[in-house]
Amino acid sequence: MCTGWSAPSTDVGIEMDEMKKTRGQAEQQIRLRILQAIFEQRMPAGARLTEKTLAETFEVSRTIIRQTIARLAQDGILVKAPSGATYVASPSRREVRQLLAVRRMIEPEVVKSLANATGNLTFAELYSHLEEEDRARQLGDRGTLVRLTGEFHLHLARLTGNEILVRLMTELQALVCLAIVLYASGDEACPEDEHRRIVEAVAGGDGPSAAKLMIHHLNHIEKDLKLDERKPKVQISETLDWLSRRNVVA
Repeated sequence: MCTGWSAPSTDVGIEMDEMKKTRGQAEQQIRLRILQAIFEQRMPAGARLTEKTLAETFEVSRTIIRQTIARLAQDGILVKAPSGATYVASPSRREVRQLLAVRRMIEPEVVKSLANATGNLTFAELYSHLEEEDRARQLGDRGTLVRLTGEFHLHLARLTGNEILVRLMTELQALVCLAIVLYASGDEACPEDEHRRIVEAVAGGDGPSAAKLMIHHLNHIEKDLKLDERKPKVQISETLDWLSRRNVVA
């Protein structure tokens, strides 16, 4: 009979569960922070990211960073090269056209379905979001405005209550933001009236108009993308400095 061993105590099990929970929370916070950097066009497409650099930036273990990278790679936002290196996705011109084509298939139907279900929905949060967009415009805070105009589309997805749709739209929006970093020529994130007109059509129960306005909006986004030329690249050192300003504590 073996001696000198006993089953882990309940306290140890609880501590291990708490550690896993903490790691999970840290991974989620870091992932959201990186997505925020992408939505604010602070993250350079094609930049190489290392576990060591990100662990130092966020002051967490490399294990947490490894989990974060794996999740973002699964979503297509980071790309793992055959060499093992990790890069921020850099959508090609062909991929950008495909991304926008998918969004034209999905988002008009999203707003049409929301318009048909207005009796079961509340739009207070969406109108509050539009006010945030207006404030960012008035303050000339382009980074925040770009993020908010991207998050507008995620708000619409969340209103459907469809978690799969939300995950898909998060990935599509992040990749389109990276495409904007590479190819966009305009200085304005979105014309100030387009989002509001979409919301008013949805809240008014006018599905066909909401869908038409969404298609017009997505066409406007694509028109602003100059797919035959590249913009100057953002420097990864600037991104890491920005990310480190609000470190996640593991």
